[in-house]
Formats: sequence, structure tokens, C-alpha cells
Amino acid sequence: MKNQALIKRYCQGLLDSIRSEEEYALLTDELNSLAGLLNEQKDLADILLTPFIPASRKKKITAEVLSKLSLQPKAVRFILLLVEKERLGLFPDIIALLPDMWNASRGVSTIEVLSVVPLTESQKKALQGKLERIEQRPVALNYRLDGSLIGGLALRKGNVEYDVSLKGGLEKLREKIIEG
Repeated sequence: MKNQALIKRYCQGLLDSIRSEEEYALLTDELNSLAGLLNEQKDLADILLTPFIPASRKKKITAEVLSKLSLQPKAVRFILLLVEKERLGLFPDIIALLPDMWNASRGVSTIEVLSVVPLTESQKKALQGKLERIEQRPVALNYRLDGSLIGGLALRKGNVEYDVSLKGGLEKLREKIIEG
């Protein structure tokens, strides 16, 4: 739970420094590229995450690596802060939460849509329109395939899940049968 609070705090701090949609898009692209680099370069990630190397040494290594990349200063400062505070392990969770918090700060609800098959553009447009009427504000939909649903959709907004899939219906029926 403490990590989740830290993730939100670092994420909010980064968001507070962003002034425009363009800056947000550029910054998230750079941070995602850096996350990809750390995934590819396991040795570098291991060095930066190990507790046996002092933070000052890790910061020097990180600064050297970042100097070879053409990142905007805000991205560099953010990564160096995470390294200095020994919080680089939170980086993947921070960049995963960033879009949701950005949308929330702009008054947009983020909803994850799970389906067995990809939705057509007309289905996506109809779903978005219906959800915007329900939410009474703009929504950002993240689509994901989930073969376990059998059929239908499942929608997730934060901790709330609306399951109108065949799997969900069967699960509800099972629960009713067990209850008697």
C-alpha cells in the first residue's frame, strides 16, 4: 500500500510540472522509451536497482547514460530524482499510472474495455458515446483482448468492474445456484 501512495505522489509531482498536451505526449514517449531501454538492458537495470551500490554512484551512471539520449531536461531530472531517492523500481508503475492520472486531471474518465475479439470502429464509437452519456463527461477507452470472457464485454473503471460477458453471466448464475 505504501508503494501505491509513493507511485501516486511521484506521478502527481511529474504531472504538476507538465504544462501542455504536447509536452505530456513528448514526455510520456521519452519515459516509455527509457523503460523499454531498461527492459532490454538488464545489466544496466540490475546495477541501478541493486541496493549494494550507493545512490551517488547510480546517479552518475544514470546521468552518463541519459546524456547519450536526447531527452528533454524534465525527463532527465525525473529519472535522476528516482535514482537519487532509490525509487527507480517504481518507474514502471509510475509510467503505467501516468495516463490515468493525466486523464483524471483533465476531467476524463479512463475505462478499460475487455473483449474476446477486437471491436469494430463503429462499435468503439457507439460504446464511447454511451459511456460518455453515463459518465456525463469525456471518457478515454483502453481496449484489451481477454479470451477468458467467452463472449461479451467487461468494463473496468478504477476498482469497479461491469461484467456483461458470458463468463460473468455464468459466474453469477453459479453463485445463485450455490446460494440456493
